Amino acid sequence: EEKELRQRFMAPPVSGLRELRRRRRELRSRMELLIMETQAEMCRALADLDPGASFAVDSWERKEGGGGISCVLQDGEVFEKAGVNVSVVSGLLSEEAARQMRSRGKSLKAKDGKLPFCAMGVSSVIHPKNPHVPTMHFNYRYFEIEEADGTKQWWFGGGTDLTPTYLNEEDAVHFHKTLKEACDKHDLKLYPKYKKWCDDYFYIKHRGERRGIGGIFFDDVDSPSKEEVFQFVKSCAKAVVPCYIPIVKKHCHDSFTPEEKLWQQLRRGRYVEFNLVYDRGTKFGLLTPGSRIESILMSLPLTARWEYMHNPPESSKEAEILEVLRNPKDWVH
Repeated sequence: EEKELRQRFMAPPVSGLRELRRRRRELRSRMELLIMETQAEMCRALADLDPGASFAVDSWERKEGGGGISCVLQDGEVFEKAGVNVSVVSGLLSEEAARQMRSRGKSLKAKDGKLPFCAMGVSSVIHPKNPHVPTMHFNYRYFEIEEADGTKQWWFGGGTDLTPTYLNEEDAVHFHKTLKEACDKHDLKLYPKYKKWCDDYFYIKHRGERRGIGGIFFDDVDSPSKEEVFQFVKSCAKAVVPCYIPIVKKHCHDSFTPEEKLWQQLRRGRYVEFNLVYDRGTKFGLLTPGSRIESILMSLPLTARWEYMHNPPESSKEAEILEVLRNPKDWVH
């Protein structure tokens, strides 16, 4: 069984196989197995498309508790940078992180100013070389906090979203339809709710545009029950490969011009702006003592560009994507 588990994953789990087996009925263990499986599925799917490159697999420990596994591919033929990270950390919540959570309406009762927590998740950002292949991001996570009286607050968060350099409506429909099908298995209200949340969350306020064409996004989900939310998150995680890999296969050998590559670099600049200015996960990671900066900033591309006052010509392909980023569309109805 241990050999089989090692073959399933990119590296041995952070909590150890023996401990996961001992607690296999607990949700924390099941979530850790799910994020490990999701990491391995995505890494293998990406490696199949870029056989000349390989993932560097980096297991790390956090002295405050827990650790993670970072899998990063760089300078491949298809992918400029592709990272799929798992982290399973525990310890005491920093004052800054607790303040951030309270600002979202969390009522956290600390004991002697201390809040023990456990957080785990899988996070991935994929930056392809070809400007006709979109960047994709996904993240699925579980959080648990023990309050002063011993009660535990828990919630799930996550999402999957697409950031194309150029708009391809067929790809946008495929991506959103695959995510909608995953949501619809659980509740028909979830996709429209989380699609709107995604459009609102990935908003670059100072630019007046979204980071990409969206997908789904949710956070602080703690109902109807722990098991039901876990099953929903599992469906979303299982949709990651089918919603994205067919798009990469379709376009990874498309020809492109230097001008199209330049536009990709400028759009990547917007990606960096969102991640460093607004992204809550990046902020939380940077505020958590002992966090691994290399893994947190794995989401940034190898290359990006900022030009002063760059405006694409009207009616151009570049202007077309900007219109969608400023006015999100309903792709599946």
